[in-house]
Amino acid sequence: MISDGAWGTQLQARGLQAGTTPDTWNLTHADEVESVARAYAEAGSQVILTNTFRANAVAMQECSEAELDAINRAGVALSKRGAGTEVLVFASIGPTGKILMSGEVGGEQVLRAFAAQAQSLAAAGADALLIETMSEIEEACLAVEAARRTGLPVIASFAFDSGKNKDRTMMGASPEAVGAAMEEAGADAVGANCGVGVELAVPICRRLHDACALPIWMKPNAGLPTIEGTAIRYATSAEYFASHFAALADAGASFVGSCCGSTPEFIRALVAARAARS
Repeated sequence: MISDGAWGTQLQARGLQAGTTPDTWNLTHADEVESVARAYAEAGSQVILTNTFRANAVAMQECSEAELDAINRAGVALSKRGAGTEVLVFASIGPTGKILMSGEVGGEQVLRAFAAQAQSLAAAGADALLIETMSEIEEACLAVEAARRTGLPVIASFAFDSGKNKDRTMMGASPEAVGAAMEEAGADAVGANCGVGVELAVPICRRLHDACALPIWMKPNAGLPTIEGTAIRYATSAEYFASHFAALADAGASFVGSCCGSTPEFIRALVAARAARS
């Protein structure tokens, strides 16, 4: 299945200013958020995410419980409205931004934060929950535990961008460790997002597939960004990205999309690449 592309950079293109938490736009710029979902659906995405990546009580401590609930529910509603009736909506749950191993935040606090977010997303009608851009296995396990309480399918996705071969998470977890841990934790699928460009995502996909029996979710960046003045640029083209579709599918990917720096054009290119393969 073809998922969607970047959300943050698409919201920035619509006026999101640096320093503004994107999730708050669900309440203040609803039309712009909905337009991102609609653009990806029109490009051919079969799965659309939600603008709720940071909307948990640890990452957004400035928000009340009621505000977070409203942000999460609105995120699902806006994606469902933009996606239409034929597209699935997988609600995004990102990391807390804290490292459990450091002791700067407790496991029970993290579990409560993820549980509250997952319940809000499920109550709003999400089709599945996507735990994404994780780097620490322990935190991901807590997120999976919280998400499973909703009864919805749960995907756990990690960012592999560290180590000599860029095949480790920031906390040093390998694809093999991630695949085994997420299968044991009860996730329904496992994968990789963000991190490296699409060419380095292929061996990571294969290793995840070999490490467990779960479906594999792949959503790599449009390459690594460069800074030109105050602008962040991604050099990878939609055509180059989509040229790796067959390799990702052969490596075991069940879902393919694109992350930071990508646009609806990337999704159109992936849809064309899938059609050419069939």
